[in-house]
Amino acid sequence: MSIEQYLTDDQDPKTAEKVLAKLRDMLNSDEPVIYLAIQKRPGVTINPDSIAVSNKRIVFCIPENLGLTTNFITFYWADVKEVSFKEGFLSSKFIIVPQRGENVSIDYIPKVQARKLYQFCNEQMEKYKMSPSGNSKIIQNENLADDYTSYIEVKDEMDISSTAERGHTEDELIQKLEKLKILFEKQLISQAEYERKKADILSQL
Repeated sequence: MSIEQYLTDDQDPKTAEKVLAKLRDMLNSDEPVIYLAIQKRPGVTINPDSIAVSNKRIVFCIPENLGLTTNFITFYWADVKEVSFKEGFLSSKFIIVPQRGENVSIDYIPKVQARKLYQFCNEQMEKYKMSPSGNSKIIQNENLADDYTSYIEVKDEMDISSTAERGHTEDELIQKLEKLKILFEKQLISQAEYERKKADILSQL
């Protein structure tokens, strides 16, 4: 990938080249880096932190061991509750609030880069929410393993033909409706799928 497109807001070329080279081996082939923000501390920053945004995730790249290694903290868009930034006198602090776990932040992000980072993140989050395939991406996330199990249980139960076993009690069907509603509220299934499966359950009453 060419680095010129990632240097539009005074990003450090050497850092951008190093980070993009590592991301090239890490991201999927259909996952371009949309924006790259690079930390700029007062004075000389030897090994700055950086934040990369792709169409599938946001990656915090934090150098360790004097820059010999890098700690990658990754959040898929399904994991992100919100992003924000706080502007200081010279720079900004960029913050991500995950659905679960602690917030992650990097300070000394140049103001222009923080604003664009915020813009691109929200655009990708909105695209993810509107994507028909968003549900399948959510259940693939290991942080939602419990919800995924619930989803599979409901899916398997709902796929049974209406002509099959009719030994369901009313209480069991009500429990299915409640579980289905929870999955819909957590955006694990689309509204169309929710309505279809709801109709399937009600038809068994």
